[in-house]
Amino acid sequence: MEKAINVTFPGGRKVIAQAGDQLIATDQPIEDGGQGTAPSPFMLFLASLATCAGYYALQFCLSRSIETNGMSCKAVFLFDEQLHRYTSVRIALTLPKGFPDKYRDAIVRAMDSCTVKKHLLQPPKFEITVF
Repeated sequence: MEKAINVTFPGGRKVIAQAGDQLIATDQPIEDGGQGTAPSPFMLFLASLATCAGYYALQFCLSRSIETNGMSCKAVFLFDEQLHRYTSVRIALTLPKGFPDKYRDAIVRAMDSCTVKKHLLQPPKFEITVF
């Protein structure tokens, strides 16, 4: 199975991805020459890790009819100045009031099965061609 995302360049530092019927706009921060009108591609990448883990927590609760009001998720990315890259990700889930204690370990396992994370742990091969 193949999935394609088409990318266009509407001007400035903006880049637009079209995934099916949905458009995903990106821009660079003002300090990097962009207009700051949208997240940068790398910020979307980081957000995809946080939202994927959050989605798995949400789905865990929904499948068990557990109330999600007050539930939130925060991802903290630790940057190594010498390596010039992020080397650690910490994801903290704030459970909703009344969350059953018996599910605490299970919801962590559910979040740990995030598809984005799995792709980082076993990355795809990259091939770039120019026409």
